[in-house]
Amino acid sequence: MQNSNETIEVLNDLIQMNNDRIIGYEKAIRETKGEDSDLKILFASMVAESHRMKIALATEVQSFGAGIEQGTTTSGKIYRAWMEVKTVFTGHNRHAILSNCEAVEDAAQRAYRMALKHDLPALSVIC
Repeated sequence: MQNSNETIEVLNDLIQMNNDRIIGYEKAIRETKGEDSDLKILFASMVAESHRMKIALATEVQSFGAGIEQGTTTSGKIYRAWMEVKTVFTGHNRHAILSNCEAVEDAAQRAYRMALKHDLPALSVIC
């Protein structure tokens, strides 16, 4: 296994990415119109999934005796700021919201693929 500092860094990066997902999906829930209640349900399940992943990752970080990241990624902050500007021009329609969520999921998948290149401990996550 790689050194514990590198492992902690990778796990904390994933925690931050899950924090990004939580903030993004909570915002999507707020911006989704009433007639799109199906999306609100989907987004709520994505928030719950992110919380479960975050807890599993945080538990592992704690097992190393390290501190758990509480914030979000810089790229996530920049992306959310860009989406604020973009929304002024495109509005809060179903397509725009789904497009933004797809970008968040693409970033999450990239983060997890990068993490898989490291020798990380197995995590127990109930999905």
